[in-house]
Amino acid sequence: MSSLMSYMYVVWIVWAAIITILLILLLYRSNLTRYEEDQIFLDDAASHQQHQQEEILVKVNKIQPLIRVVTGATCLLTVGIIGVYVWDAVQHLM
Repeated sequence: MSSLMSYMYVVWIVWAAIITILLILLLYRSNLTRYEEDQIFLDDAASHQQHQQEEILVKVNKIQPLIRVVTGATCLLTVGIIGVYVWDAVQHLM
């Protein structure tokens, strides 16, 4: 068990790196969507605004799968870390 616990430092570093990547992606997405409108009523003269909104939507849709993958990896690592510590606590109680 002590060998498993010695690897936990590496797992914590990997977890911190993945959390950092997730936060950077979320900040990037929030920065992109800051100027996105839910509803736009445009005439033909303001078609450039529609084009800008479409560009924002393409960028957001491009990073969305990556955010889902990194969020899943974060959740799995968190559950794994908690599981190892709970298992270690149970082993010490027995």
